[in-house]
Amino acid sequence: MKKIIAMILICMMTGVMILTGCAETSAKSGDVQIRAGSISGTVQSVDGEKITLTLSNGGQRGGMPGRQQPPEMSGGSNSQTPPDKPEGNNDQSQSDDSGQKDAQAPPEKPDDSSDQPQTDDSGNQSAQPQQTDEDSLKFVITVSDESVLKDTEGDPVKLDDIKEGDSLTVTVDEDGSITGIIVGEAQQGVPGGQSSAPDEYVSANTYTEDTKVTGETLTSTEKDENAALVQNNATVTLDKVTVKRENDESTGGDSASFYGVGAAVLTTEGTVEVKDAKITTDAAGAAGVFACGDNSTAYVENTVIKTSEGTSGGIHVAGGGKLYASDNTVTTEGESSAAIRSDLGGGTMVVDGGSYTSNGAGSPAIYCTADITVKDSSLTANGSEGLCIEGKNATRLYGCDLVSSQTENEQNDNIWNLIVYQSMSGDAEEGEGTLIIDGGSITAKEGGLFYTTNTQSVITVSDVDITYPDDTDYFLRCTGNSNKRGWGSTGSNGADCTFTADDQDMKGDIIYDSISDLDFYMVNGSCLEGAFVDDESCAGNGGDGTCNVVIDKSSTWTLTGDSTVTSLSNAGKIVDANGRTVTIKGTDGKVYVKGDSRYTVTVEKYSEKVDTSGAGKTGSFDDYAGK
Repeated sequence: MKKIIAMILICMMTGVMILTGCAETSAKSGDVQIRAGSISGTVQSVDGEKITLTLSNGGQRGGMPGRQQPPEMSGGSNSQTPPDKPEGNNDQSQSDDSGQKDAQAPPEKPDDSSDQPQTDDSGNQSAQPQQTDEDSLKFVITVSDESVLKDTEGDPVKLDDIKEGDSLTVTVDEDGSITGIIVGEAQQGVPGGQSSAPDEYVSANTYTEDTKVTGETLTSTEKDENAALVQNNATVTLDKVTVKRENDESTGGDSASFYGVGAAVLTTEGTVEVKDAKITTDAAGAAGVFACGDNSTAYVENTVIKTSEGTSGGIHVAGGGKLYASDNTVTTEGESSAAIRSDLGGGTMVVDGGSYTSNGAGSPAIYCTADITVKDSSLTANGSEGLCIEGKNATRLYGCDLVSSQTENEQNDNIWNLIVYQSMSGDAEEGEGTLIIDGGSITAKEGGLFYTTNTQSVITVSDVDITYPDDTDYFLRCTGNSNKRGWGSTGSNGADCTFTADDQDMKGDIIYDSISDLDFYMVNGSCLEGAFVDDESCAGNGGDGTCNVVIDKSSTWTLTGDSTVTSLSNAGKIVDANGRTVTIKGTDGKVYVKGDSRYTVTVEKYSEKVDTSGAGKTGSFDDYAGK
């Protein structure tokens, strides 16, 4: 067997590290050089011959769109870290006849009166550090000889068969040569391993019986300690309370994101109503109010919530929890701390009124792996995209004002403001994502507007007032991706999207590729100023995807450049900015419409008969809020 020389260097925050199975290590300048033995890790990404591994459980996960990633080391590979989310199992979300998901009606509120690597100069392959923190170490190996790859039964494995979540055991001899790599099955959860539920929670105040707490101050200062914990099917009202959650040593990471460890107010089995309260947290993983588990419900009303550290969402559900919020003021500061946040196992969130602002990197106003419906709310992301939906989940906005501030990030291949995607982290069930925006406004500070990749999606936008960046990259991008987060395999990670513009003015190009399928509807007086552009930069060897455009008789497409689509059904108006008729011709040279504009639309199929039955519907807030 040909040896693969690999000098595995793992950057350390401290000078001491124990590596099980390593027969010999030598520390130098804070690094550990593996000379013999083996290292086990979880595949975070595969990019050609380069495999990025995560060495340990827990810690803050990367990969959420907009999330701050560690800088790529020289010669390093793609860091396949998608947004949060695991088995997005929304059992409470049912599909109606239109295919949309209904949010479960909120249970009756408690009664107020109740008492309730790179190659070095010699050509040898080496692993390079990708991230250093107390909970997660990443390194890269380069595999140029597949003969070292075996499964747990000893059978050969192809490099192309290795996928995110697989476990690898890398054996290194005394010369620093990789002598074998054993590939195990993919693990559930995020790269690096999924945290298990805690055996028990630590809480400063635990409520297991019906009770009402009025005007008290609830304080938590211990590591990973909840300030208030509701269990045992209790119904608890926290009225006009002040909740303080502080600790410099708290863990954060998956245990906090998935299970609410260290949240200020947590219900795991029972109902908590928080009203006219003030909640502040200054600890890693310290969400404001968290409903975790199928038997947990939280009501949050007229409450001020401020969180300061990473993985500290404002209001949060996971594991099927339910949370109903009204007229709150929520502000988050840390990374991966969406103001409205969900995680592993999803749940239901219904938000009516209030202000929700996130300020950290990788912290959208809404991070969705659940069923989330929001009405008449101010949603602001000052360091991230405004909204992120992963996998088979849904977000609906009615009359909301969304401000998005995504900026350039070397981990991404473009800049977006709203995204529907699948990260492949295991955090969200694969399937069709739903985004509905009805009324209100969107303010985008930079880049493109809507981006969908590596998933199926239905996006419906109706009568939304959009403020565009000075130089808009696109209105909609429906393509594969080649970003360094590892959302699927480049060349086969396209999108399947039905996009409906209903009484909607749009500005910017529609970008698609041949590994994606896009059905684009313009109905009820919609207007598009832009071009349809086939961009194959992330399509690898290409595919047989389609771009189908349907324009009803009340809608207008104003071209800004030559365009190509698969099929065009047009009963409306297609002109240039000067009102000149655009030429429409077939790929076979047949001219369907002879225009006087300099622009041309090239199609495989053309019809003046229009069928809009496949267009998306917005529904109403009451449809999904159970009212």
